[in-house]
Amino acid sequence: MGAHANFVIVADNHDRLIIKDIGPWNKHFTITNDAEWVVKQLAPQLNGRRLFYIDSENECDEIVVENGIFNGFAPGPREPKNATHHN
Repeated sequence: MGAHANFVIVADNHDRLIIKDIGPWNKHFTITNDAEWVVKQLAPQLNGRRLFYIDSENECDEIVVENGIFNGFAPGPREPKNATHHN
């Protein structure tokens, strides 16, 4: 293991960006364990929007980003399927 997190964008709208961790986790870090790198990759696309992620256990949480920098995690909606269908 050691490659950066492997993810896809599952929703991209006016107030949030939602990504999904797709692994494989025997080769890639999870989004949770590579959050600083993930934020560096996505910060230019956020433009003040919130960043949510669906993790390897299919739970949806928020990656808190302040001034383009990773600043921790916050609980997200508990129904990722609904979270990905916001427009």
